Amino acid sequence: MLRVRHYVDMGKLVYGAGQEYDLDDRVLSHVKLAIVAKLRRHESFLLNWDVPVEQGSGRVSLWISREVPLAFQFSGSRPPAINPQWLEALMHTSQRTGGMVIMPEDELARHLA
Repeated sequence: MLRVRHYVDMGKLVYGAGQEYDLDDRVLSHVKLAIVAKLRRHESFLLNWDVPVEQGSGRVSLWISREVPLAFQFSGSRPPAINPQWLEALMHTSQRTGGMVIMPEDELARHLA
């Protein structure tokens, strides 16, 4: 389950006709890089994450393709440091039938196996 920490810098993934999803800036920065890498190769895929209990529970799956408008809004003024292994884990999960899975940074190792 994606445990969204409540950092000061909460960004938004804006999908399609304005659907907004809150993600902290650090998570959003990694997801942005992974999505852009896939779209530059003209690859469409599912993007999935679990919704924490404090945000109502459940799961979200979005179809990501070049035809669907997508925006990344960051609240912080400085980009966070990028963890190459976390980015690799995101890209690795995107090759599976179920699509890219946004996982907590401390669980990335199990997604690389």
